[in-house]
Amino acid sequence: MLESIGTVKSPISEGIDQEWGTVISEIHVEESLADGLQGLEAFSDILVVFFMHQSTFTVGGDLIRRPQGREDMPRLGIFAQRAKHRPNPIGITAVKLLSVSGNVLKVKGLDAIDGTPVLDIKPYYPQFDCRSDAVVPEWVNRLMKDYF
Repeated sequence: MLESIGTVKSPISEGIDQEWGTVISEIHVEESLADGLQGLEAFSDILVVFFMHQSTFTVGGDLIRRPQGREDMPRLGIFAQRAKHRPNPIGITAVKLLSVSGNVLKVKGLDAIDGTPVLDIKPYYPQFDCRSDAVVPEWVNRLMKDYF
C-alpha cells in the first residue's frame, strides 16, 4: 500500500502542457519523515514521484490518443506517452533542487499541480538516470519544444 510522504505547494492549480521549466514549487514532506531529507541538500537535482490525483483514465478515450490532443502528433498507445491520464496516474519528474529547509524542499520544474500527493523523493544519479544513448521518435522533440 502506498501512502503520501508529502504534498506539492505550487502556483499552478490546473494541468498545463507548456512552460513547466519556470515553475518554482515546494514539496512539504510529512514532519515525521523530515529527518529522511538529511544529506539531500548536497544534490543539485532530485527525482520526484507523485500521484496525479486529478487525472482520469478511460480505455476508450485515453488508451490510444494523440499526445496533448495535437493533430500534428501521431496516434499512440498510452505507454508510448508521458500523458497524465494513465491507468495508474503516477508521475516522475527530474527537477532542480533549490533548497531544503526543515521539511520543505523548494524545486524548479516540477510538473505537478498544487495539492499533488508526493509518493517518493530520490536523489538524481546521472549514472542511473541519464542515458546518453537514448533514442526517441522525432515527434517527441516537437512535443517537448515548449514544455520545460
